[in-house]
Amino acid sequence: MNGQFDLITIIALVIAVAAIIKLRNVLGHRTDDDEKRVERLKTREREAGQRPATETASADVITMPRRDREPLAPVSAPEAAATNAEARIRAYPVSDPAVTTGFLDIAKVDPTFDPDAFVAGAGRAYEMIVSAFAEGNRKALKDLLSKEVYDGFTAAIAEREARGETIEQQFVGIRKADVVEAELKNGVASVTVRFVSELISATHDKAGEVIAGDAQKITDVTDIWTFSRDISNAKARSNLNWRLVATQAPN
Repeated sequence: MNGQFDLITIIALVIAVAAIIKLRNVLGHRTDDDEKRVERLKTREREAGQRPATETASADVITMPRRDREPLAPVSAPEAAATNAEARIRAYPVSDPAVTTGFLDIAKVDPTFDPDAFVAGAGRAYEMIVSAFAEGNRKALKDLLSKEVYDGFTAAIAEREARGETIEQQFVGIRKADVVEAELKNGVASVTVRFVSELISATHDKAGEVIAGDAQKITDVTDIWTFSRDISNAKARSNLNWRLVATQAPN
């Protein structure tokens, strides 16, 4: 039995070794078709390396899809930004079409302009200015106001302080913020917003008595403010800050 088992084992090993050698020869053999495929691949690689730079995609070009599966045309980054800005502006709800026109004029010079972002920022500025005025915080006001408006606000604060009056105020929130005007003139963008806010405000005299307002009552306040920003050149546009340049009472 042992001799027979050894003989069978040896025969099986010989067959296995022969099969492995044959399989290796087959796998390691390159046919004419393989040679042709390799040569075609090398040719394509050489042609790709010799193409002019104009045929390669540029980092500042965006490919936009077109209808009917026409060949895709490259669109420059500034042009794509302008298209996106126009879409945002036309989607922004306004009661006066002239506002949309003003927004579009601004976006032609500054494609980053976004009405939603502007109104959100104007709302934050409104709260900061109203609160700083009540506190008499001239430093905070200086960075948010034009020189003319700053001079008017600080003069009012000085008069209040001379009388010994103080304002106790709590800013509750903005109920509504509507853009009523927008224009671009001589490279300066101007946007006017009507704010309807809720405040708790009371003015105290130097004896501490309330002489205006009510410290226990929420009052609706309407302000119409105009913000401006110079966008006439690239250097000016690098400054993203809008300043309050005018205030007016509602009609």
